[in-house]
Amino acid sequence: MDSARMLLACLLLTLAPQIGQADEPDAEESRWQLGIALGYGIRTNPLVLSDEIPIAVDLDIAWFGDRFFFDNGDVGFTFADNDYVTASVVGRFNSDRVFFGKTDTEFVTAGLDGTTLPIATLLEIPDRDYAGEMGIELLAGGRWGRLQLTAHHDVSGTHDGYEVHADYGRGFRRQRWYVEPSIGLSYKSAALNDYYWGVRSGEASPALPEYEAGAGVNVHARFMLGYQMTRNWRFALVAEAERLNDEAFASPIVVDRTVYGYFAGFGYRF
Repeated sequence: MDSARMLLACLLLTLAPQIGQADEPDAEESRWQLGIALGYGIRTNPLVLSDEIPIAVDLDIAWFGDRFFFDNGDVGFTFADNDYVTASVVGRFNSDRVFFGKTDTEFVTAGLDGTTLPIATLLEIPDRDYAGEMGIELLAGGRWGRLQLTAHHDVSGTHDGYEVHADYGRGFRRQRWYVEPSIGLSYKSAALNDYYWGVRSGEASPALPEYEAGAGVNVHARFMLGYQMTRNWRFALVAEAERLNDEAFASPIVVDRTVYGYFAGFGYRF
């Protein structure tokens, strides 16, 4: 089971403790996977009037049973596991909400559509909720690399949309060094996209025009570099760029098309 899936703002950080951890397996493998990463990193925020999301400390907590598992916030049941593919039903929280926890308010004299306002008007970015989602995850790997395919639908009634995600990466190991570049894309339905990036009529104001977003595809690229220092300690560097889809970028609350993130630090596996 691949635990490199990103969780909320710490997507880069949860990857770092995993690099190289299979080099020296325990004689009796534990069902628990515990680790901590300490370092520094950020994830940029594409919203207007927003702050970058800092990354400094993250915990890696996972438990894997014969079929059921908990993996850093995701809960799942594996119904197929063979030499070719691992297939699981997975419940998770959508991570798009993380951007909305780092926004500010400000009095402006021009609307986000460029309109000059007669008086200074308070601009506030609408709040959004986390969505509980359920779906299928397929994992395959070999000498050719690794492939992850997921499809999740909202089961919490938050946005009633769905997301289909694909990610391919290939790792290269040489003694204590490990390098893995990867690329991927995510199709986000109109309901999901509009919930997070749209502006509803009740949220619109002279400073914030109404907007309805359609479906779109995000594209991302990631690079991981790890060095195994000791059995338990490793150094990790992770960098990622994600390009928002056209419908999200056209939203009046979005100012940057590409979301960047990086983390550099030390991971310890217990």
